[in-house]
Amino acid sequence: MESRRSSLGFSIDGVVYKVNRLDFQERLGFRDREPRWAIAQKFSPERAQTHIKSIFISVGRMGALTPIAALEPVNVGGVLVSRATLHNQDEIERKDFRCKDLVIVQRAGDVIPQLVSVLIEKRPMDSEPFVFPSSCPSCNSAAVREPGEAVWICTASLKCPAQLLERLIHFASRNAFDIEGLGEKNIELFFKKGLLNSPADIFRLEEKLGPSGISPSNKPRTEEFTPLLEWKGWKPVSANKLFEAIRKRKEISLDRFIYALGINEVGEATAKLLARNYMSLNNFLRAIRLAKNRDSEDYKHLKNINGIGSIVADKILGFFASPQNISILDDILSQIRVTNFQISRTMTSQLAGKTVVFTGTLQTMTRTEAKAKAESLGAIVTGDVSKKTDFVIAGPGAGSNERKAKQLGIPLLSEAEWLEMLRTAST
Repeated sequence: MESRRSSLGFSIDGVVYKVNRLDFQERLGFRDREPRWAIAQKFSPERAQTHIKSIFISVGRMGALTPIAALEPVNVGGVLVSRATLHNQDEIERKDFRCKDLVIVQRAGDVIPQLVSVLIEKRPMDSEPFVFPSSCPSCNSAAVREPGEAVWICTASLKCPAQLLERLIHFASRNAFDIEGLGEKNIELFFKKGLLNSPADIFRLEEKLGPSGISPSNKPRTEEFTPLLEWKGWKPVSANKLFEAIRKRKEISLDRFIYALGINEVGEATAKLLARNYMSLNNFLRAIRLAKNRDSEDYKHLKNINGIGSIVADKILGFFASPQNISILDDILSQIRVTNFQISRTMTSQLAGKTVVFTGTLQTMTRTEAKAKAESLGAIVTGDVSKKTDFVIAGPGAGSNERKAKQLGIPLLSEAEWLEMLRTAST
Protein backbone atom coordinates (compact mmCIF):
# COMPACT_ATOMS: atom_id res chain seq x y z
CA MET A 1 0.00 0.00 0.00
CA GLU A 2 2.86 2.38 0.78
CA SER A 3 4.38 1.74 -2.65
CA ARG A 4 1.01 2.60 -4.26
CA ARG A 5 0.51 5.66 -2.07
CA SER A 6 1.51 8.28 -4.64
CA SER A 7 -0.74 6.82 -7.38
CA LEU A 8 -3.99 6.59 -5.38
CA GLY A 9 -5.34 10.00 -6.41
CA PHE A 10 -5.98 11.02 -2.78
CA SER A 11 -3.84 11.48 0.33
CA ILE A 12 -3.43 8.73 2.93
CA ASP A 13 -1.06 8.50 5.90
CA GLY A 14 -1.37 4.81 6.71
CA VAL A 15 -3.59 1.74 6.86
CA VAL A 16 -6.26 0.74 9.40
CA TYR A 17 -6.75 -2.94 10.25
CA LYS A 18 -10.10 -4.02 11.68
CA VAL A 19 -11.45 -7.19 13.27
CA ASN A 20 -13.75 -8.54 10.55
CA ARG A 21 -16.60 -9.80 12.75
CA LEU A 22 -19.30 -7.57 14.18
CA ASP A 23 -19.87 -9.82 17.21
CA PHE A 24 -16.17 -9.63 18.09
CA GLN A 25 -16.24 -5.85 17.61
CA GLU A 26 -19.16 -5.62 20.04
CA ARG A 27 -17.33 -7.73 22.62
CA LEU A 28 -14.12 -5.72 22.33
CA GLY A 29 -15.92 -2.37 22.66
CA PHE A 30 -14.28 1.07 22.78
CA ARG A 31 -11.66 2.95 24.71
CA ASP A 32 -12.20 6.66 25.42
CA ARG A 33 -11.19 7.74 21.92
CA GLU A 34 -10.92 4.68 19.72
CA PRO A 35 -12.27 1.14 19.24
CA ARG A 36 -10.39 -1.85 20.60
CA TRP A 37 -11.15 -3.73 17.39
CA ALA A 38 -9.10 -1.51 15.06
CA ILE A 39 -5.50 -0.37 14.89
CA ALA A 40 -3.69 2.08 12.62
CA GLN A 41 -0.29 1.60 11.00
CA LYS A 42 1.30 4.89 9.95
CA PHE A 43 3.62 5.17 6.97
CA SER A 44 7.19 6.38 7.44
CA PRO A 45 7.03 10.19 7.56
CA GLU A 46 8.53 12.36 4.83
CA ARG A 47 11.59 14.37 5.86
CA ALA A 48 13.29 17.62 4.92
CA GLN A 49 16.21 19.79 6.04
CA THR A 50 16.07 23.32 7.42
CA HIS A 51 17.77 25.67 9.88
CA ILE A 52 16.78 26.58 13.44
CA LYS A 53 16.40 30.37 13.50
CA SER A 54 15.82 30.62 17.24
CA ILE A 55 14.61 28.73 20.30
CA PHE A 56 11.97 30.28 22.54
CA ILE A 57 9.92 29.17 25.54
CA SER A 58 6.13 28.74 25.44
CA VAL A 59 4.17 28.72 28.71
CA GLY A 60 1.15 26.39 28.88
CA ARG A 61 -2.03 26.74 30.93
CA MET A 62 -0.60 24.52 33.68
CA GLY A 63 2.64 26.49 33.75
CA ALA A 64 4.78 24.04 31.77
CA LEU A 65 7.73 25.72 30.04
CA THR A 66 8.06 24.15 26.60
CA PRO A 67 10.96 24.98 24.27
CA ILE A 68 9.93 25.71 20.68
CA ALA A 69 12.24 25.87 17.64
CA ALA A 70 11.48 28.62 15.13
CA LEU A 71 12.52 27.23 11.74
CA GLU A 72 13.29 28.53 8.30
CA PRO A 73 9.98 27.58 6.62
CA VAL A 74 10.27 24.28 4.76
CA ASN A 75 7.78 22.12 2.82
CA VAL A 76 7.31 18.72 4.45
CA GLY A 77 4.80 16.42 2.79
CA GLY A 78 2.89 19.32 1.23
CA VAL A 79 2.74 21.41 4.43
CA LEU A 80 4.87 24.47 5.19
CA VAL A 81 6.54 23.91 8.59
CA SER A 82 7.95 26.93 10.45
CA ARG A 83 8.16 25.72 14.06
CA ALA A 84 8.41 22.51 16.08
CA THR A 85 8.36 21.62 19.76
CA LEU A 86 11.61 20.54 21.41
CA HIS A 87 9.61 19.02 24.30
CA ASN A 88 11.85 19.69 27.32
CA GLN A 89 15.36 20.42 28.58
CA ASP A 90 16.45 16.76 28.48
CA GLU A 91 15.41 16.41 24.83
CA ILE A 92 17.38 19.51 23.84
CA GLU A 93 20.47 18.28 25.66
CA ARG A 94 20.15 14.70 24.38
CA LYS A 95 19.93 15.76 20.71
CA ASP A 96 22.03 18.91 21.26
CA PHE A 97 19.77 21.32 19.36
CA ARG A 98 21.24 24.81 18.92
CA CYS A 99 20.34 28.01 17.11
CA LYS A 100 21.56 28.11 13.48
CA ASP A 101 21.79 24.28 13.36
CA LEU A 102 20.84 22.50 10.14
CA VAL A 103 18.30 19.88 11.23
CA ILE A 104 16.20 17.08 9.79
CA VAL A 105 12.48 17.69 10.27
CA GLN A 106 9.53 15.36 9.74
CA ARG A 107 5.82 15.38 10.50
CA ALA A 108 5.16 12.63 13.03
CA GLY A 109 2.15 10.67 11.87
CA ASP A 110 2.10 13.06 8.89
CA VAL A 111 0.71 15.68 11.29
CA ILE A 112 2.98 17.02 14.06
CA PRO A 113 6.28 18.73 13.10
CA GLN A 114 9.20 16.97 14.77
CA LEU A 115 12.95 17.57 14.74
CA VAL A 116 14.74 14.26 14.23
CA SER A 117 18.43 15.14 14.48
CA VAL A 118 21.15 17.70 13.88
CA LEU A 119 23.61 17.59 10.97
CA ILE A 120 26.62 18.14 13.21
CA GLU A 121 29.04 18.43 10.29
CA LYS A 122 27.11 21.51 9.11
CA ARG A 123 27.14 23.25 12.51
CA PRO A 124 28.57 26.82 12.58
CA MET A 125 31.79 27.25 14.54
CA ASP A 126 30.30 29.95 16.76
CA SER A 127 27.25 27.96 17.93
CA GLU A 128 26.55 27.70 21.66
CA PRO A 129 24.39 25.26 23.65
CA PHE A 130 20.90 26.47 24.54
CA VAL A 131 20.60 27.45 28.21
CA PHE A 132 17.19 26.55 29.63
CA PRO A 133 15.79 29.43 31.72
CA SER A 134 15.16 29.04 35.46
CA SER A 135 12.44 31.70 35.43
CA CYS A 136 9.20 32.16 33.49
CA PRO A 137 9.63 34.28 30.34
CA SER A 138 6.09 35.62 30.72
CA CYS A 139 6.07 36.84 34.34
CA ASN A 140 9.68 36.32 35.44
CA SER A 141 8.56 34.18 38.37
CA ALA A 142 10.72 31.29 39.50
CA ALA A 143 10.39 28.03 37.57
CA VAL A 144 10.87 24.68 39.29
CA ARG A 145 11.65 21.20 38.08
CA GLU A 146 10.58 18.55 40.54
CA PRO A 147 12.84 15.49 41.09
CA GLY A 148 12.07 12.83 38.51
CA GLU A 149 10.10 15.22 36.30
CA ALA A 150 11.18 16.38 32.83
CA VAL A 151 9.28 19.67 32.73
CA TRP A 152 10.01 23.05 34.30
CA ILE A 153 6.91 24.70 35.80
CA CYS A 154 6.20 28.39 36.40
CA THR A 155 5.20 28.83 40.05
CA ALA A 156 2.99 31.92 39.55
CA SER A 157 -0.16 29.99 38.53
CA LEU A 158 -2.90 32.38 37.32
CA LYS A 159 -0.83 35.40 38.29
CA CYS A 160 1.22 34.52 35.21
CA PRO A 161 -0.30 36.27 32.14
CA ALA A 162 0.63 33.41 29.80
CA GLN A 163 -1.07 30.80 32.00
CA LEU A 164 -4.16 32.95 32.46
CA LEU A 165 -4.49 33.50 28.71
CA GLU A 166 -4.20 29.77 28.01
CA ARG A 167 -6.81 29.02 30.70
CA LEU A 168 -9.20 31.51 29.09
CA ILE A 169 -8.68 29.94 25.66
CA HIS A 170 -9.32 26.48 27.12
CA PHE A 171 -12.41 27.69 29.00
CA ALA A 172 -14.07 28.93 25.79
CA SER A 173 -12.86 26.05 23.59
CA ARG A 174 -15.10 23.69 21.63
CA ASN A 175 -15.24 20.87 24.20
CA ALA A 176 -15.74 23.31 27.07
CA PHE A 177 -18.10 26.32 26.82
CA ASP A 178 -17.87 26.35 23.01
CA ILE A 179 -18.57 30.07 22.59
CA GLU A 180 -18.94 30.86 18.91
CA GLY A 181 -16.91 33.89 17.87
CA LEU A 182 -14.70 33.76 20.95
CA GLY A 183 -11.70 31.92 19.58
CA GLU A 184 -8.04 32.46 20.41
CA LYS A 185 -7.75 35.66 18.37
CA ASN A 186 -10.62 37.47 20.11
CA ILE A 187 -9.70 36.17 23.57
CA GLU A 188 -6.18 37.53 23.06
CA LEU A 189 -7.70 40.86 21.92
CA PHE A 190 -9.94 41.22 24.99
CA PHE A 191 -7.13 39.99 27.25
CA LYS A 192 -4.69 42.60 25.94
CA LYS A 193 -7.36 45.28 26.38
CA GLY A 194 -7.60 44.32 30.07
CA LEU A 195 -11.21 43.07 29.80
CA LEU A 196 -10.55 39.42 30.66
CA ASN A 197 -8.81 38.80 33.96
CA SER A 198 -10.72 35.63 34.86
CA PRO A 199 -13.05 33.18 33.05
CA ALA A 200 -16.12 34.85 34.62
CA ASP A 201 -15.18 38.10 32.87
CA ILE A 202 -16.28 36.50 29.59
CA PHE A 203 -19.87 36.79 30.81
CA ARG A 204 -19.36 40.44 31.71
CA LEU A 205 -18.17 41.50 28.25
CA GLU A 206 -21.63 42.59 27.13
CA GLU A 207 -22.02 44.71 30.25
CA LYS A 208 -18.64 46.34 29.63
CA LEU A 209 -18.79 46.72 25.86
CA GLY A 210 -22.24 46.52 24.44
CA PRO A 211 -25.51 47.16 26.25
CA SER A 212 -26.27 50.19 24.10
CA GLY A 213 -25.77 48.14 20.99
CA ILE A 214 -28.17 45.35 21.86
CA SER A 215 -31.88 45.70 21.15
CA PRO A 216 -34.55 43.52 22.85
CA SER A 217 -35.05 41.62 19.60
CA ASN A 218 -31.28 41.10 19.23
CA LYS A 219 -31.26 43.28 16.11
CA PRO A 220 -28.34 45.69 15.80
CA ARG A 221 -29.27 49.28 16.52
CA THR A 222 -28.11 52.08 14.30
CA GLU A 223 -26.26 53.97 17.03
CA GLU A 224 -22.77 52.89 17.88
CA PHE A 225 -21.79 51.38 21.18
CA THR A 226 -18.29 52.01 22.43
CA PRO A 227 -15.55 51.08 22.62
CA LEU A 228 -16.03 47.80 20.71
CA LEU A 229 -17.16 49.35 17.42
CA GLU A 230 -14.13 51.59 17.46
CA TRP A 231 -11.89 48.53 17.18
CA LYS A 232 -10.78 47.29 13.80
CA GLY A 233 -12.98 44.57 12.31
CA TRP A 234 -15.97 45.00 14.61
CA LYS A 235 -19.43 45.90 13.31
CA PRO A 236 -22.83 45.94 15.04
CA VAL A 237 -23.75 42.56 13.55
CA SER A 238 -20.55 40.80 14.61
CA ALA A 239 -20.69 42.36 18.09
CA ASN A 240 -24.31 41.30 18.61
CA LYS A 241 -23.54 37.76 17.43
CA LEU A 242 -20.74 37.48 19.96
CA PHE A 243 -22.86 38.72 22.86
CA GLU A 244 -25.72 36.42 21.86
CA ALA A 245 -23.32 33.44 21.73
CA ILE A 246 -22.06 34.28 25.23
CA ARG A 247 -25.61 34.55 26.57
CA LYS A 248 -26.46 31.14 25.15
CA ARG A 249 -23.56 29.59 27.08
CA LYS A 250 -24.67 30.81 30.49
CA GLU A 251 -26.05 27.31 30.99
CA ILE A 252 -23.70 24.35 30.62
CA SER A 253 -23.74 20.62 31.38
CA LEU A 254 -21.71 19.28 34.29
CA ASP A 255 -19.24 17.30 32.16
CA ARG A 256 -18.39 20.30 29.98
CA PHE A 257 -18.06 22.51 33.05
CA ILE A 258 -15.61 20.16 34.78
CA TYR A 259 -13.54 20.00 31.58
CA ALA A 260 -13.65 23.80 31.22
CA LEU A 261 -12.07 24.27 34.65
CA GLY A 262 -8.78 23.03 33.22
CA ILE A 263 -7.88 20.64 36.06
CA ASN A 264 -4.53 18.97 35.47
CA GLU A 265 -4.94 15.39 34.14
CA VAL A 266 -8.70 15.87 33.63
CA GLY A 267 -9.45 15.73 29.94
CA GLU A 268 -12.78 15.40 28.17
CA ALA A 269 -13.17 11.67 28.88
CA THR A 270 -12.29 12.00 32.58
CA ALA A 271 -14.65 14.98 32.96
CA LYS A 272 -17.50 12.87 31.56
CA LEU A 273 -16.55 10.02 33.88
CA LEU A 274 -16.70 12.31 36.91
CA ALA A 275 -19.98 13.88 35.76
CA ARG A 276 -21.58 10.48 35.20
CA ASN A 277 -20.43 9.35 38.63
CA TYR A 278 -21.61 12.40 40.62
CA MET A 279 -24.47 13.57 38.34
CA SER A 280 -24.78 17.11 39.81
CA LEU A 281 -22.36 19.91 40.62
CA ASN A 282 -23.47 19.96 44.26
CA ASN A 283 -22.79 16.23 44.60
CA PHE A 284 -19.40 16.62 42.96
CA LEU A 285 -18.25 19.57 45.08
CA ARG A 286 -19.53 17.96 48.28
CA ALA A 287 -17.71 14.69 47.50
CA ILE A 288 -14.47 16.55 46.70
CA ARG A 289 -14.74 18.49 49.94
CA LEU A 290 -15.14 15.27 51.94
CA ALA A 291 -12.43 13.48 49.92
CA LYS A 292 -9.79 15.87 51.28
CA ASN A 293 -9.66 13.38 54.14
CA ARG A 294 -7.59 10.61 52.53
CA ASP A 295 -9.09 8.06 54.94
CA SER A 296 -12.67 8.88 53.96
CA GLU A 297 -14.98 6.70 51.88
CA ASP A 298 -15.33 9.62 49.46
CA TYR A 299 -11.60 9.63 48.69
CA LYS A 300 -11.53 5.84 48.28
CA HIS A 301 -14.52 6.04 45.96
CA LEU A 302 -12.95 8.81 43.85
CA LYS A 303 -9.60 7.10 43.32
CA ASN A 304 -11.22 3.70 42.70
CA ILE A 305 -13.44 4.90 39.86
CA ASN A 306 -12.34 2.96 36.80
CA GLY A 307 -10.14 5.40 34.84
CA ILE A 308 -9.32 7.76 37.74
CA GLY A 309 -6.73 6.32 40.12
CA SER A 310 -4.78 7.97 42.92
CA ILE A 311 -2.68 10.29 40.70
CA VAL A 312 -5.67 11.88 38.98
CA ALA A 313 -7.63 11.95 42.24
CA ASP A 314 -4.82 13.88 43.93
CA LYS A 315 -4.63 16.34 41.00
CA ILE A 316 -8.38 16.99 41.37
CA LEU A 317 -8.10 17.50 45.13
CA GLY A 318 -5.06 19.73 44.62
CA PHE A 319 -7.02 21.95 42.25
CA PHE A 320 -9.87 22.44 44.73
CA ALA A 321 -7.44 22.95 47.62
CA SER A 322 -6.27 26.22 46.04
CA PRO A 323 -8.04 29.29 47.51
CA GLN A 324 -7.38 31.08 44.21
CA ASN A 325 -9.17 28.36 42.23
CA ILE A 326 -12.11 28.36 44.66
CA SER A 327 -12.43 32.13 44.31
CA ILE A 328 -12.45 31.80 40.51
CA LEU A 329 -14.98 28.96 40.71
CA ASP A 330 -17.35 31.01 42.89
CA ASP A 331 -17.02 33.93 40.48
CA ILE A 332 -17.89 31.74 37.49
CA LEU A 333 -20.90 30.24 39.29
CA SER A 334 -22.22 33.73 39.98
CA GLN A 335 -22.56 34.17 36.21
CA ILE A 336 -23.78 30.78 34.95
CA ARG A 337 -25.88 27.71 35.76
CA VAL A 338 -24.50 24.17 35.64
CA THR A 339 -27.06 21.52 34.67
CA ASN A 340 -27.03 17.92 35.85
CA PHE A 341 -25.36 15.27 33.73
CA GLN A 342 -27.81 13.72 31.30
CA ILE A 343 -27.61 9.96 30.89
CA SER A 344 -27.80 9.00 27.23
CA ARG A 345 -30.41 6.62 25.90
CA THR A 346 -27.86 3.80 25.88
CA MET A 347 -27.42 4.30 29.61
CA THR A 348 -31.06 4.38 30.69
CA SER A 349 -30.96 0.87 32.12
CA GLN A 350 -31.46 -0.47 35.62
CA LEU A 351 -27.66 -0.35 35.96
CA ALA A 352 -27.38 3.36 35.19
CA GLY A 353 -25.62 5.14 38.04
CA LYS A 354 -24.95 1.91 39.96
CA THR A 355 -21.44 1.32 41.30
CA VAL A 356 -20.08 -2.16 40.62
CA VAL A 357 -16.86 -4.00 41.47
CA PHE A 358 -15.48 -7.07 39.69
CA THR A 359 -13.35 -9.45 41.72
CA GLY A 360 -11.92 -12.91 41.08
CA THR A 361 -11.65 -14.63 37.69
CA LEU A 362 -14.44 -14.37 35.13
CA GLN A 363 -15.11 -17.41 32.94
CA THR A 364 -17.09 -16.15 29.94
CA MET A 365 -15.43 -12.78 29.35
CA THR A 366 -12.32 -10.88 30.28
CA ARG A 367 -12.31 -8.31 33.07
CA THR A 368 -11.87 -5.57 30.44
CA GLU A 369 -14.92 -6.80 28.49
CA ALA A 370 -17.00 -6.93 31.65
CA LYS A 371 -16.07 -3.37 32.65
CA ALA A 372 -16.74 -2.04 29.16
CA LYS A 373 -20.16 -3.69 29.02
CA ALA A 374 -21.13 -2.39 32.47
CA GLU A 375 -20.05 1.15 31.58
CA SER A 376 -21.94 1.01 28.27
CA LEU A 377 -25.11 0.50 30.32
CA GLY A 378 -24.36 3.44 32.57
CA ALA A 379 -22.77 1.63 35.52
CA ILE A 380 -19.79 3.08 37.40
CA VAL A 381 -16.94 0.58 37.72
CA THR A 382 -14.51 0.91 40.64
CA GLY A 383 -11.58 -1.18 41.77
CA ASP A 384 -12.33 -1.58 45.47
CA VAL A 385 -15.45 -2.13 47.56
CA SER A 386 -16.74 0.78 49.63
CA LYS A 387 -20.02 1.81 51.25
CA LYS A 388 -20.97 3.39 47.91
CA THR A 389 -20.75 0.05 46.04
CA ASP A 390 -24.09 -1.34 44.82
CA PHE A 391 -23.02 -4.77 43.46
CA VAL A 392 -19.95 -6.99 43.64
CA ILE A 393 -19.52 -9.57 40.88
CA ALA A 394 -17.36 -12.34 42.34
CA GLY A 395 -15.69 -15.08 40.34
CA PRO A 396 -13.39 -17.92 41.49
CA GLY A 397 -10.42 -16.65 43.49
CA ALA A 398 -12.20 -13.57 44.83
CA GLY A 399 -10.39 -12.25 47.89
CA SER A 400 -10.57 -9.16 50.07
CA ASN A 401 -13.25 -7.41 47.97
CA GLU A 402 -15.62 -10.34 48.47
CA ARG A 403 -14.97 -10.41 52.22
CA LYS A 404 -15.49 -6.65 52.52
CA ALA A 405 -18.75 -6.87 50.53
CA LYS A 406 -20.06 -9.47 52.99
CA GLN A 407 -19.04 -7.29 55.94
CA LEU A 408 -20.85 -4.26 54.48
CA GLY A 409 -23.90 -6.25 53.38
CA ILE A 410 -23.41 -5.40 49.70
CA PRO A 411 -25.12 -7.79 47.23
CA LEU A 412 -22.75 -10.42 45.83
CA LEU A 413 -23.50 -11.73 42.33
CA SER A 414 -22.10 -14.76 40.59
CA GLU A 415 -21.01 -14.38 36.99
CA ALA A 416 -24.18 -16.15 35.82
CA GLU A 417 -26.36 -13.76 37.86
CA TRP A 418 -24.42 -10.82 36.45
CA LEU A 419 -24.95 -12.02 32.85
CA GLU A 420 -28.68 -12.39 33.53
CA MET A 421 -28.73 -8.83 34.93
CA LEU A 422 -26.93 -7.62 31.78
CA ARG A 423 -29.45 -9.42 29.58
CA THR A 424 -32.36 -7.83 31.46
CA ALA A 425 -30.75 -4.39 31.51
CA SER A 426 -30.07 -4.51 27.76
CA THR A 427 -33.68 -5.21 26.82
